Amino acid sequence: GNRSLLPARYPPASGGNEDVQIGVLFASKAMLQLLVNPLSGTLIDRVGYEAPLLAGLAVMFLSTATFAFAENYATLFAARSLQGLGSAFADTAGIALIADRYAEEPARSRALGTALACISFGSLAAPPFGGVLYEFAGKRVPFLVLACVCLLDGLLLLVLAPPGGTGARANMPVGTPIHRLMIDPYIAVVAGALATCNIPLAFLEPTIANWMKDSMGASEWEVGLTWLPAFFPHVLGVYVTVRLAAAYPHLQWFYGALGMAIIGASSCLVPACRNFGQVIIPLCGICFGIALVDTALLPTLAFLVDVRHVSVYGSVYAIADISYSVAYALGPIVAGQIVHTMGFAQLNLGMGLANVLYAPVLLFLKNVCQMKPSHSERNILLEEGPKGLYDTIKMEERKG
Repeated sequence: GNRSLLPARYPPASGGNEDVQIGVLFASKAMLQLLVNPLSGTLIDRVGYEAPLLAGLAVMFLSTATFAFAENYATLFAARSLQGLGSAFADTAGIALIADRYAEEPARSRALGTALACISFGSLAAPPFGGVLYEFAGKRVPFLVLACVCLLDGLLLLVLAPPGGTGARANMPVGTPIHRLMIDPYIAVVAGALATCNIPLAFLEPTIANWMKDSMGASEWEVGLTWLPAFFPHVLGVYVTVRLAAAYPHLQWFYGALGMAIIGASSCLVPACRNFGQVIIPLCGICFGIALVDTALLPTLAFLVDVRHVSVYGSVYAIADISYSVAYALGPIVAGQIVHTMGFAQLNLGMGLANVLYAPVLLFLKNVCQMKPSHSERNILLEEGPKGLYDTIKMEERKG
């Protein structure tokens, strides 16, 4: 009779509680990334791209190594949150560095497209990679391998682009504050498109496995390989968009709108699938559409900064990272609740409808390519000729 008065040492095991814990664990990275990005973008604009990129890789190395030796939920949560802190610096600084080094089209679109293809490969290859290594080599090996990749990346950065190596950052123009970029209507439209197009991927990742098991009796290997085939249409989408952007750069808005329409149609088709082979098709469509949107609109962000603000890219790509983080912070927590209360089919129809309705909004960007570059501090310096170390270095880079 007195047993109920004693506190339980462990919470009772229940599927619902475990699902919530796993959802919060997954979302903690994007949540912290969402909070840190406004600060990281401002810092990157002030100190340059290389140092924050190196710091982000160092934090990613530490957090990934912590995962390998974690033995309780609190440590896992801390490691996952640290990954968000590292990503807020590494992701933003890396993309901004590419936009800065490749100032002209179509080279900028090609470079950003290559980066997006690598991001896609990491995201889509991770489940089978982690599952196979976990099965045959143990829990720690996947994390140790990834920690070594972070370490190698940091060493390569020190060799190829050491922070402060040129000494030119002291004379860089002051970037536009992130709050002013956020209220730019063109940048706001791009940020909304990036968030909306990534919602299907973010919401399906935590829910599609259970749906496949319940609706089609999918096996474990089928669940593990669900997203891997989608890598190939994603790369194809990057390639197609880069080629089209080089030939018809004034249609970047159209490539983004077309991608959102494809995402919307594919999302609506997912609940109609009845076997593993069928479900691969709409997932490939979703990833192909995301490739079109990202590859078309990420260079557009850099162009908007060039023509409407100051050509410093940390804050504008922090806004892009915020857009992604909104989708991935909500996905692991909200998607399961929507499926539980409304159903898996309704979730997909809602996501598809959101993308289809947002596609016409990109018409607002139709005349962006006709904008003339603003006479920012950097442009004036470059037009007048080099007067100092920074100007000379940037002039030589532009000639090269």
